[in-house]
Amino acid sequence: MGRDGILLAANEWGEASSPPLVLLHGGGQTRRAWGRTGPRLAGLGWRVIAPDLRGHGASQWSADGDYDVGLFAEDVRALVAELGHPPILIGASLGGLSSLLAAGEAPKAAIRALVLVDVAHRPDPRGVRRIVEFMRRRPDGFASVGEAAATVAAYLPHRRRPDDLEGLRHNLRRRGDRWVWHWDPRMLDSLESRVDPPGMADRLLDAARHADAPILLVRGVLSDVVRDDIAEQFCDRVPHARRVDVADAGHMVAGDRNEHFIDAIIPFLEGIE
Repeated sequence: MGRDGILLAANEWGEASSPPLVLLHGGGQTRRAWGRTGPRLAGLGWRVIAPDLRGHGASQWSADGDYDVGLFAEDVRALVAELGHPPILIGASLGGLSSLLAAGEAPKAAIRALVLVDVAHRPDPRGVRRIVEFMRRRPDGFASVGEAAATVAAYLPHRRRPDDLEGLRHNLRRRGDRWVWHWDPRMLDSLESRVDPPGMADRLLDAARHADAPILLVRGVLSDVVRDDIAEQFCDRVPHARRVDVADAGHMVAGDRNEHFIDAIIPFLEGIE
């Protein structure tokens, strides 16, 4: 459950008695983005919770269409408080921004560690615009799941097209005789306004420096959102941040190279006290 009682749908893997670990997806995705990551981490001894962010998947939409990043951070704080024990947060893109603000701004969420997946204090605006343009491209939806799959394949040419489209189906919903993306379209205006707003980079760096937990920045080597120099600058300015790169992965690191992503974060996770 998020801020003001908004209902957040979630998947969960692992034993209830295991230490909690929360997976937070990126903008325009759903909890299904962690469909391979969650079970693998649960098998390594964590209780893994993967919610749909507000306005995404099966979670409730903001009644007033407000999707400010601070509101997502409030949802993260509410979720962490509900768990009862400080979790590890792993956030991709929007999920990472939300987690960073929740952990580093008052009232700070009590967490053990934070993994930022291809997100830092500022993005390359060109990469974010490419994402937003893709999300806006088909407002009328698709005639079939296969048509949606072809659109995704053209957008992500470096990723192998899956034979089974069931996973993609969970990212879509029916609207009449069409398939549309499973998010609130009003969210796109907020997403576009976050390309690189004045003062946000300093705000995020300040939050990172004040977070009472170690931070790992995981960057996809092929990413057009977090360039190498951006990741280097983030770690230079945040003393308790470390960095690891995942080869052959773009912005959606876990989706592109899930096993390599898990291999990259395990040493960090195992070092958390």
